[in-house]
Amino acid sequence: MLTESTITTMLPVADAERAARFYADALGLRRMGAGDDGTVYFEAGAGSIGLRPMPAGAQSENTALSFEVGDLEGEISALEQRGVHFQDFEMEGLKTVNHIAELGKERAAWFADSEGNVLCLHQLIT
Repeated sequence: MLTESTITTMLPVADAERAARFYADALGLRRMGAGDDGTVYFEAGAGSIGLRPMPAGAQSENTALSFEVGDLEGEISALEQRGVHFQDFEMEGLKTVNHIAELGKERAAWFADSEGNVLCLHQLIT
């Protein structure tokens, strides 16, 4: 059943090796290997991320994936120390304070990878 499947999120990247350095060095993910088509794979929780070579412009302007974290401020700080730049927003329905938006029962912060894919950190509010 799909409800028991491990998920691989495929992200389009213009330069797989540049993206792989970002995911390894800035995000601290462990590289699993590469496919015959040049896709580079990384472990991510119970699933994985595939960085698939695609033409520039294939990246989404919307959130491509979100990492659920237990300490949002701590993760932001750790990633900023590795050179990750978080986005800030101030518009109807979405405002960030110290990079964090309060969204009902969760808090979230966004950044882009080296290829322009929008990634998110989110923490559930209990």
